[in-house]
Amino acid sequence: MSMKNVTEAMAWRYATKKFDVSKKLSDDQLAMLLEAVRLSPTSFGLPLWKVITVTSPETRAQLQQAAYGQTQVVDASAVLIFATEKIIDEHTVDRYIDLVVQTRGVAVENLAGYAGYIKGAVAGKSPEARKEWAAKQAYIALGVLMTAAASEGIDTCPMEGFDAAKFDEILGLSAKGLESCVMATVGFRSEEDAHAQEKKVRLSKEDCILQVK
Repeated sequence: MSMKNVTEAMAWRYATKKFDVSKKLSDDQLAMLLEAVRLSPTSFGLPLWKVITVTSPETRAQLQQAAYGQTQVVDASAVLIFATEKIIDEHTVDRYIDLVVQTRGVAVENLAGYAGYIKGAVAGKSPEARKEWAAKQAYIALGVLMTAAASEGIDTCPMEGFDAAKFDEILGLSAKGLESCVMATVGFRSEEDAHAQEKKVRLSKEDCILQVK
């Protein structure tokens, strides 16, 4: 089921609390969502996060315990965890510049000024600020995921309610230089999910959209 437009899709979507375990995403649907996530905007274009897909029922059961028993983790068709880089420094920038060189075929010397500008921006942030910065980029990707899913009639539930340290341990993220930030469960809503019938509560246009002259 594809939506007519983005606003229709966003009106239709909600944070799905109960998924239909009998309905699964096709390989093409999951691939489409992951590609949309891959193409998400990010500050300076820097790759500050990665998305982890979890398929093993045993691993999901462990994650459910670390997510305070929330059933979405085991019932949804897919679990996507956004993890941010633990160390963001000049080497992060160098890797990105190398990628630009490979992708666009430009000389690295021509990017020296741009690289220096990004490195200056990174150096001006404290380790805590860099972590927050990376998390913001992950949340942009999460928004892209939910919008792409809704446009195709696929349900999602964004989730912050989990023990990040336990997730990192279960998934072995520290060894990869990553730490879990936020996740989303993806699939199709159950007819038994009463939340699907509730009216969406949002501010009116007048209260939400402010115009300053």
